[in-house]
Amino acid sequence: MLAGLDGVPRVVVSGNFATPWQVLRVLDAALAEYHLFALNAQPGIPDRTGVTLESAFVGPGMRKSDRLRYLPCRLSLVPSLLATALPPDVVVIHTSLPAGGTVSLGVEVNVLPAAIAAVRARGGLVVAQLNRHMPYTYGDAVLGEDEIDLALEVDEPLPSPWARPISDAHESIGERVAALVPDAATLQLGIGGVPDAVLGQLRGRRRLAVWSEMFSDGVLGLEQAGALDADRPITASFAFGSAELYAWLDRNPRVRMLRTEKTNDPGLISRRAAMVSVNGALQVDLFAQANAARVHGVIYSGFGGQTDFVVGALHSPGGRAIIALPSWHPKANVSTVVPRLAGPVTSFQHSYIVSEQGTAIIWGSDASNQAGQLVDRVAHPSARDELRQAGRALGFRI
Repeated sequence: MLAGLDGVPRVVVSGNFATPWQVLRVLDAALAEYHLFALNAQPGIPDRTGVTLESAFVGPGMRKSDRLRYLPCRLSLVPSLLATALPPDVVVIHTSLPAGGTVSLGVEVNVLPAAIAAVRARGGLVVAQLNRHMPYTYGDAVLGEDEIDLALEVDEPLPSPWARPISDAHESIGERVAALVPDAATLQLGIGGVPDAVLGQLRGRRRLAVWSEMFSDGVLGLEQAGALDADRPITASFAFGSAELYAWLDRNPRVRMLRTEKTNDPGLISRRAAMVSVNGALQVDLFAQANAARVHGVIYSGFGGQTDFVVGALHSPGGRAIIALPSWHPKANVSTVVPRLAGPVTSFQHSYIVSEQGTAIIWGSDASNQAGQLVDRVAHPSARDELRQAGRALGFRI
């Protein structure tokens, strides 16, 4: 087996809810020491002495590990990272069963085509977990059988994320965000209470399109409601959700799964008609900057695709970049609107920032007006006086 510059091999593995667990267990038993790169790794990822965890988007399987190397990187540039600074020696993928000389990467295309190209350039290995439960999806998901060096066939249903209840705050945010989405818009949303609430409010729209790094059951709900434009494909790079969603994806010509370099390219995003990007944040500050990556200075997730889609949406004709978040963090019992972010900024210069309290119009407003709207329309009432005082100390006329 090849090895990196430090003499330790690097393994890139499918992340999210497409992790090839059985092959990963075999590999972990065979290698005493290796680097393991995955995006949004779920619980159960090997985390032991000898394994160095690597990610540009940290999931719950790596989040609290002392062995984590977080690599700040826009999702659109992770393929370049794998081709240069982090060349893989082994790529482990989770695919459909073979059909017509091909397999499909199914619900997880993401950075895997780039990883496969990088490992081929090094003479490394591509190992596949073949699974009849993996949907056969089209686009860049399709891979020739001859691209696979070793394979293990399994029979395991794909996991689904925990169902997240939609709170009253999420419902209110969903209504406010949906009011900013016109008919025939192109959507990018993630997963969670806020995106689910937004998508639920959009079922009455018509001729919507989806161009997103990922999607879940909310998009299936739009399709069933007749809200999506039948002439525009549902385009994404990965997906996860219910068993119903996975069944719907299987050999569905409406869905096109593309590699990250395409879905997250701000230039391609900007060409979508009325691109509406909806992303969450952990905090926003009075400078209208968003933190979606760190909690108390410790990495929580990473840039992800937020930076790609904020820029792409702002350059789209009629596009809008929206940050949506509750005004109060219930677990930490603190305001999510702060005077100034204490750590790195994930994104900035958005069109709107929305909470259950209201909507701040960011684009086209001067800096003091932005800050004033964030205090009066987005922040929790109990935090407004303190924020206003802090804003004045920062030089805002509020």
